[in-house]
Amino acid sequence: MKTTKVSFFVLSLVLLLVTGLSGWAGAADAESNAGKTYVIGTDITFAPFEFQDVNGDFVGIDMDLLDAIAKDQNFKYEIKALGFNAAVQALESNQVDGVIAGMSITDERKQKFDFSDSYFDSGVVMGISANNDTVKSYEDLRGKKVAVKTGTEGYTFAESVASEYGFTIVPFDDSSQMYDDVKTGNSVACFEDFPVLAYGVKQNNGLKIVTKPEKGGSYGFAVSKGQNQELLQMFNDGLMNIKANGEYKRITETYVGENAPTTADMGRWELVQKSLPSLIKGLGNTLLYTIVSLFFAFILGLIFGFMKVGQNRFLRGVATVFVDIFRGVPLIVLAFFIYFGIPQALGFTMPLFLAAILTLSLNAGAYVTEIIRGGIQSIDRGQMEAARSLGLPYRKAMMKIVIPQAIRIMIPSFINQMVITLKDTSILSVIGLVELTQSGKIVIARTFASFDIWLTVAIMYLIVIITLTKIADHLEVKVRRG
Repeated sequence: MKTTKVSFFVLSLVLLLVTGLSGWAGAADAESNAGKTYVIGTDITFAPFEFQDVNGDFVGIDMDLLDAIAKDQNFKYEIKALGFNAAVQALESNQVDGVIAGMSITDERKQKFDFSDSYFDSGVVMGISANNDTVKSYEDLRGKKVAVKTGTEGYTFAESVASEYGFTIVPFDDSSQMYDDVKTGNSVACFEDFPVLAYGVKQNNGLKIVTKPEKGGSYGFAVSKGQNQELLQMFNDGLMNIKANGEYKRITETYVGENAPTTADMGRWELVQKSLPSLIKGLGNTLLYTIVSLFFAFILGLIFGFMKVGQNRFLRGVATVFVDIFRGVPLIVLAFFIYFGIPQALGFTMPLFLAAILTLSLNAGAYVTEIIRGGIQSIDRGQMEAARSLGLPYRKAMMKIVIPQAIRIMIPSFINQMVITLKDTSILSVIGLVELTQSGKIVIARTFASFDIWLTVAIMYLIVIITLTKIADHLEVKVRRG
């Protein structure tokens, strides 16, 4: 019973922290709709419907259609690049006002979302490696693995025929990862929407199409059930207008017409040079989130660390529950819970920056708590007893005798936690954080150059981590000598 009360106390503190920090976001709901800017979620790794060009601009059929419709209907919007699965979850939790991401209109999705009129009809095709001459039909898939992208029409089609043709489904979150799995031979084929795979083949993604398009569904713009109906109506009205004036045809033919441009072949060094600006920007975000989250993690670690070694049983229990919860829950689950779960339950919109900092800070704070506890308890208890026998108060004995020695022991663990937190920022790409790893995914979605870009990203991580580690080691030596 006591543990349950302590758990409730810790969770209450965390929820108060979340709602308090997010209070300013709720103020926006009180504003009138006049001049409202709609937040639209999307997946920017789904060319030719949405992707980032070399200048960092959002382009593609979906992006250009949305822009044309917004101009026609005179409304403002802000794009939030999340990835398909995260975008759909963000719409469910009211983190975004709408989603346009090559989203198929299905009966299942209609139960949760309201869809616009169809703006594109698609169909599923099978792609294989350009060097593969053995797979020509679904019958050739028996006993083999097939890559699919989660949440897509291709995934649904694969599920519907997997038992009939005897293949195993291998799911991925990004089209580029799915293509790479086929090119490396881990999967023998993939199922993808025809315009997407046809565009990729034209951009030399290393695959070829071997089947005719299956009868597919239609893409639609989605809003939450019963909400943002004015936005939905404006989308439908604008779509009708741009179809009538020829703008719709011009946009679609730009990307999937016979004269659609292909990516110019670039050498590896030229490709890396053109990709560096967006990768460096992503690295900057990685460092920013690492520094800010470690600052708060250190504060949480100090608070709960001293509580855990203190003499009050209740506070020790609170600190123990804090560590158990935030060290025990996987970081990706914690990120989803904070960014999607809590806002949906409490009815407010949480900024991505806040969600990312909370996730990293709470996770790292639990580990810092244990670092501080371990450092303090590693000091011989006889030193505290000797200090108390000489008349020093408990607090003064801790600050003057125990803590200075414990800090020297803690430093290597603090350095290790800094490196771990920096790398953990990559996990938050699942909620749309555009840090170094996500920046790499975005570039690959445009260039299909997985080896070159991931090698560059890995080198950038190594340079930063080795540099920070050397600086921290130098500081450690100075502290020990001091």
